[in-house]
Amino acid sequence: MVLSESYLMTAMAYDRYAAICNPLLYSSIMSPTLCVLMVLASYMSGLTASLLQLFALLHLHFCGPNVIRHFLCDMPQLRLLSCTDTFFIQVLTAILTMIFGFVNVLAIMISYGYIILSILKITSSKGRFKALNTCTSHLTAVSLVYSSSIFVYLSSSSGGSSSLDRFASVFYTVVIPILNPLIYSLRNKEIKESMKRLQKKTTCS
Repeated sequence: MVLSESYLMTAMAYDRYAAICNPLLYSSIMSPTLCVLMVLASYMSGLTASLLQLFALLHLHFCGPNVIRHFLCDMPQLRLLSCTDTFFIQVLTAILTMIFGFVNVLAIMISYGYIILSILKITSSKGRFKALNTCTSHLTAVSLVYSSSIFVYLSSSSGGSSSLDRFASVFYTVVIPILNPLIYSLRNKEIKESMKRLQKKTTCS
């Protein structure tokens, strides 16, 4: 799911690029068919990478303690419990991290590089603000997801199982999925209007 989310973030960055850099061609670029293909590709890539790790994990032997002192039952925690050589899994994890992490982050940065160049060409400050406003929710989600996931997986790979590591894991797997609907829905006009009405009611009462 983490890998699929990474690809979805990249697809959303491309969507913002198409909306700001090519607004007149947006509906033809981001066709429903392309959107479906992007979603399918993100889930298929995540599933493929997960299956590769699962097949590698099945070749490990566990002969010691079977208690995971962590919130997540993930590859790094299981690798630490193995009594066999885990070099292949470490290499596989590093390759998958490079492919999914580095490539997706690079694609997001390139998309936002073009977006920034397009925004700088806009003469009116109102137009610039409107263009930037369309990216705020995605940038917030990307910042939260990548900063917390980097912390979780770097601490996990180093064998960390402290309270801070467990807190970061809970934040990453529980808090961020709860925040995501709020981050995206607060830009919705209907949500904004209902929030204003609710605020007026509370101030009047």
